[in-house]
Amino acid sequence: MTHPGSSDLDLGVLRGSLVGQVTGALDAGYDDVRRVWNAAIDRRPVAVVECVNAKDVAAAMSFAKEHALPVSVRSGAHNMSGAAVVEGGVVIDLRRLNHVTVDPVAKRAKVGGGALLGDIDAATQQHGLAVPTGLVSHTGVGGLTLGGGMGWLTRQMGLTADNLVGAQVVTAAGEVLRATEVENADLFWALRGGGGNFGVVTEFEFALHDVGPDVHFAMIFWPLEQGAAVLRLARDVTASLPPDLNIMFGAVNAPPAPFVPPEHQLQPGYVVLVTGFGSAESHANVVSRIDEALPPAFTFNNPMPYVALQQLLDEANAWGHYTYDKGCYLEELSDQVIDVITEHLPRKSSASSVVLFYLLDEAYSAVGENDTAFSGGRSPRYAAFIIGICVDPGDLEAERTWVRGFWQALGPCTIGTGSYVNAMTEFEDDRVRASYGPEKYARLARIKARYDPDNVFRLGANILPAADSGELSRTS
Repeated sequence: MTHPGSSDLDLGVLRGSLVGQVTGALDAGYDDVRRVWNAAIDRRPVAVVECVNAKDVAAAMSFAKEHALPVSVRSGAHNMSGAAVVEGGVVIDLRRLNHVTVDPVAKRAKVGGGALLGDIDAATQQHGLAVPTGLVSHTGVGGLTLGGGMGWLTRQMGLTADNLVGAQVVTAAGEVLRATEVENADLFWALRGGGGNFGVVTEFEFALHDVGPDVHFAMIFWPLEQGAAVLRLARDVTASLPPDLNIMFGAVNAPPAPFVPPEHQLQPGYVVLVTGFGSAESHANVVSRIDEALPPAFTFNNPMPYVALQQLLDEANAWGHYTYDKGCYLEELSDQVIDVITEHLPRKSSASSVVLFYLLDEAYSAVGENDTAFSGGRSPRYAAFIIGICVDPGDLEAERTWVRGFWQALGPCTIGTGSYVNAMTEFEDDRVRASYGPEKYARLARIKARYDPDNVFRLGANILPAADSGELSRTS
């Protein structure tokens, strides 16, 4: 069926104005190109425009403006809110812009706005290099970077956004700009954490780091009843963790993998993931300390290629699941936090749902609070992610209720009232403002007014232009 209001639009004109492909509601493949990672999202755009260059993006923007249609931007479509696809509007689809060009001497990579993390890893690891990114290889680089970008390497090399050195951006007016520390520096600042509010990034340029090809990895698992002891141990270990290691911990159902004893497969419990990017001895010492302090149900400890580490959680986060999440920042893993976790974790209904805690310090905290637009303070902390994942759509409401209740119970323990914008499923204005804080939000609003005064890019964690948000100063 056609979307209401779309029958009078001549998509032939749009097709004739660009090189890429345009798919409308009556075209073959429409349901495929509008599909996003979260199966709970089912939106019907007027057109999906698969752009092959910046001019295509500008043409799609012009068509949307001419017909007063809302716009969304699709990179990996991995956001749980489904912000990549707009109802009754134009989707600027960047999937064909997935190139990755590596300069191993300069340690730089130019990455298309539609590339996935797996595309970056495959290209950079040929030279023993990496960009610090997220945990799931089919995530899009665009949304991840613009919101911040946390993963295995955050302690060692900072956020993905911290490693951005340049970007090509198509503005709401169709202008193609270069943004760096010296060119359009205000825009460059905003792109590093300010979300997709300021334009369509068709190419990113990243600094690269020496990583791999192999890393040290251990997965340590305990049954549900040992939760409080596991979390206290995680608190103790993270307090003195060597800088070449990373730890993530939380609650999952053990995978049905050969290294998991049969009696623990698919059973709920607590997990600590220890990744080493330095010496084998440093990694082994921490793993041994954990094993000896609290003997686990099982430990999987084995070197693996960095590329395999980046794909470790892909299957658990496969396309087609029904998902919902909320997140927050915690200054410490206090006894009160531990009580909340151990009380609420057993209440989940879906075996696929998880709770994860990222340790954020070292390189993360070496960046100044206002050096980027990132929606989180730079003091050492934990980022908490409560993620409901269901195979059956009928189970989603119960899991959504569980996530919300868990998150609300953590509220008194959190740093402020904001959260990491990439961990939002809903984007309430007060939550977005709280996430950035009044000064940073005001600066972003001024930049928004300069590059997108009509708030064309308003899906996701929207920053209102200064004229609309009551911010009177126009300096930035």
